This record gives sequence, C-alpha cells and structure tokens, in this order.
Amino acid sequence: MLERVKTFKAIAAAGLIGTLLLSGCGSESTNGEAGSSDKEKGESINIGVTQIVEHPSLDAALEGFKKALEDSGIEASYDVQIAQGDQNNNQSIANNFAGDGVDLIFANSTPSALSALNATKDIPIVFTSVTDPVGAQLVKSLDAPEGNITGTTDTHPDAIPSMVKFIDEQFEAGTVGVIYNSGEQNSEVQIDKVKEALSGTNMKLAEATVSNSSEVKQAAESLVGKADAIYIITDNTVVSALESVIQVSNDNDIPLFVGELDSVKRGGFAAYGFDYEDIGYEAGEMAAKILKEGKKPSELPVQYPQNLKLVINKKAAEEMGIDLKDEWNGLAEFVE
Repeated sequence: MLERVKTFKAIAAAGLIGTLLLSGCGSESTNGEAGSSDKEKGESINIGVTQIVEHPSLDAALEGFKKALEDSGIEASYDVQIAQGDQNNNQSIANNFAGDGVDLIFANSTPSALSALNATKDIPIVFTSVTDPVGAQLVKSLDAPEGNITGTTDTHPDAIPSMVKFIDEQFEAGTVGVIYNSGEQNSEVQIDKVKEALSGTNMKLAEATVSNSSEVKQAAESLVGKADAIYIITDNTVVSALESVIQVSNDNDIPLFVGELDSVKRGGFAAYGFDYEDIGYEAGEMAAKILKEGKKPSELPVQYPQNLKLVINKKAAEEMGIDLKDEWNGLAEFVE
C-alpha cells in the first residue's frame, strides 16, 4: 500500500499574512475493488485525512480506518496531513481538501472535524477521536447527525466515572491533578465530567492548563506537592507530550492515570479505556457504507466505543511506587 503524506509548515512573510506550503512525498493506494460511488470501475477513491497532531492513539485510529476500508474491498488513495497542533494549518488543510474535491474527508480529532465541516457542506465527512460531537456542534444529535458528517466518539459514558471511582476506592488521594489545553473543546467537556464524578467523593481537583506541548512538563511539575494522583484525559496537546508527565510522576512517586490504553502502554499506570484502532475501524466501516452503498452521513448514527476495560501497567506501578493489590487481578488486564 502506497501512501501520500504531506506535512504543513506555516511560513510568515513580513507585513503579510503567513501562507502555508505543502510538501508532498509519494502516494499510496490500497488493493481491492473500487467503491461504486461516482467512480469508474478500477478508479481509486480519494480520501483526505486531516489529523490535528501525531500521537499513538490518533495514529492507531487512522490505521484502523484504513483497515476497515481495505477489508470492505475499497481501493483508496490517502492524502494524510498533520496540522502539528496549529489551528491555522488545520483549517487550511480542510480548505484544500474541499478545493481538491476529495471523495471523503476522514477527520481525526475534534479540531480536525470542526475545520472540515467549516470547509465543506457537500463532501462526506467521517470523524473519530471526537469527545462530544453534539457539544462541539458537529452533529444535531448522536442518533440523527444531519448534514454531511458522522463518525465515532472516543468517549465512553462510563470511562471517567469508573476511573474516578477506582482512584477514590483504591488510593488515599485527597487531590487529583489534571493537565489539559483549555483551548480544546473536547478537553473542557471531559474536565466537567471529572468534576461531576469527583463531586460524590472527598477528593478535590487541582488544575494545570497548557496552550501547547512545550508547556506540559512545567504544568506537571506544578502539580508536585499539590496532587496525590494525576489524571490525564484524552487531551491531544498533553497526550502528544505524555512522556514529560510520566517522567514527573516516576520521579515523584505520583500515580498517573490516563484516558486511553495507548497511554498505558507508553508508561501511564492505569486507564479505563479502549483501543483507538477499534473506533478508527468502526469509522472506516461507516465510510465504506457511504462510498460503496451510497449511504448519506446523516443516515448513520454516531457510535460510542464498544469495549471498555481497565488496564494496568505493572512496570509503571513499580516506577511510581505503587503496590499491586491482589483484588485488582479480577478487575483489570495487565501489561508489563
């Protein structure tokens, strides 16, 4: 499978608004039978992929999306572009896809989906890794999206309450520290859910906000001495710099709870989560219905993650000075 990957760089010129230049390297298609929607047999489907940043969860979602289309027999060429966390880049990527007239846009994150919807009301958009599609005003409702957009959300309704309950019952934590980008709408939604879950406990919340990934380590260090545990939600900015938080947690024996399973594999202690490849795959199945069966996005309800589980990293527990309890054997899966 060949793949064309473009990266965006913003170049500022004195006295002018910076223009964005694309640098491309290669092109890639999957093998299989072409979709029947407005394509001659054997002609490739062109899919524009817009992703706000690179990190393992979003990357896994993209791989799941591609696999679903391949399994459905669709031959596709992917134009993958990463905005590097820059909203101006993000919107320019979407505008270019709309101008190019791609057959479908795969928007991997809330900011990416918002920019895509702002760029076109005609091209089908399928999103994933979106926390609150209704609150972000991407869809009218989960059951009836309306318009040209649908997809899969990365928020299981039980994930945050279950994580907070586990911290409350299994750890002597008076204060839970959180780090998030207050400019990410999906993060604001999750923090509200954390606060709601904490309201039924004796634990308090200590907040540290960032605007970019370079600020994450300092934010983590600001929680030392304030927080008995740190909980990193699925915030794209923070997750892209998760190793900084892991280092602070390890150095100070602070249990680090995370919002998804890829972050557990990277060194977080525990998460109630799911595999992002799964929600990407589910989004890909929806895209296949649009491309092969002629379905409209408005006819496909937004889907939640299907599988939620508690996963604990044994090595991270050792690094953070956490004694593993026998009772967790019946509650969790373990990774080394």
